[in-house]
Amino acid sequence: MSGAEIPATLQVDPGELLNALPHAVLAVAPDGRVREANAAAETFFDISRASMRRRRFADMLPANSPLLALVEQVRRRGATVNEYRVDLGTPRIGAERIVDIHAAPMSGDAQIVIVMLQERTIADKMDRQLTHRGAARSVSALAAMLAHEIKNPLSGIRGAAQLLETDASENDRVLTRLICDETDRIVKLVDRMEAFSDERPIDRESVNIHTVLSHVKQVAQAGFARHIRFTEVYDPSLPPVLANRDQMVQVFLNLVKNAAEAIGNDAIDGEIEMTTAFRAGVRLKTNASHAPISLPLEICVRDNGPGIPADLQGNLFDPFVTNKASGTGLGLALVAKIIGDHGGIVEWDTQARRTVFRVLLPMFASTDGRISGDT
Repeated sequence: MSGAEIPATLQVDPGELLNALPHAVLAVAPDGRVREANAAAETFFDISRASMRRRRFADMLPANSPLLALVEQVRRRGATVNEYRVDLGTPRIGAERIVDIHAAPMSGDAQIVIVMLQERTIADKMDRQLTHRGAARSVSALAAMLAHEIKNPLSGIRGAAQLLETDASENDRVLTRLICDETDRIVKLVDRMEAFSDERPIDRESVNIHTVLSHVKQVAQAGFARHIRFTEVYDPSLPPVLANRDQMVQVFLNLVKNAAEAIGNDAIDGEIEMTTAFRAGVRLKTNASHAPISLPLEICVRDNGPGIPADLQGNLFDPFVTNKASGTGLGLALVAKIIGDHGGIVEWDTQARRTVFRVLLPMFASTDGRISGDT
């Protein structure tokens, strides 16, 4: 037998072949029921294959979804139909799930329609990440300028106010203290912005993300989120992440703090859910790599607050974008910068009572390519 020949005994299970595809694939019968589905379809619709086979396809889609008409069109014409950028979002699977649809009659039985759903999420993520990087670069330049042009004069203003305070009356001391307090506040703001201009290489190692999340939860429950219930849904077999532990704490502390502030201090049923999962197949080119890298580690922070206001959604990761009276709008911008520096991406999805921030990160591998144990 030559090297090019395939053994006659080698067979491929059609089910295994379907499950290997990264896109959702379903077979829709003439009565509108799902005849078959692959593993990616289970993930997309958040329903098991067995449950899907007991349902009508229409029950899994938004009301009056154009996908139903498209399936009927394929059945009538007996030809393939494609449609792009269709929203299949539902409360179960997320407010917005934009997909490209490819539907075709099954060979041998044109009344059964094969539907493949290709999410636009990955392409959109790439566009958003470019926007996030541009915003971070803008803040970096601004931070460097502020540190040089503002911090030095501020120290002089504060020193002068302290000198005046020694000879001032009690009423005037109120004003000198106000000057000192306000200069201190501005210095703290500039210090926070200086984090954006730090271009030193990140010291990264094998980090157990569950240890990070446990620490974040402990800090939150001892302070700003003591009135909120926490739920944890973790994948215990999740491999370690290649990251800087302190920066990961900063990222998820910011996300949890945002979630707590969105819920509010007066909420009686506030809940923050933290989840981890392994999502094979996600590969993107990021600003931390010259070639596409795998980002299989998914960490989510979900809250049941009112959702992100529509007027903020387009610029959520830009600096100084906030609807909080005392906020600086730097928290999410810093999250985007840190995750980008780690070669990862951060995404969000929002609706009333369900806002999710999703972080995708590379896993740690030893120099020989094997996954290392947690630290």
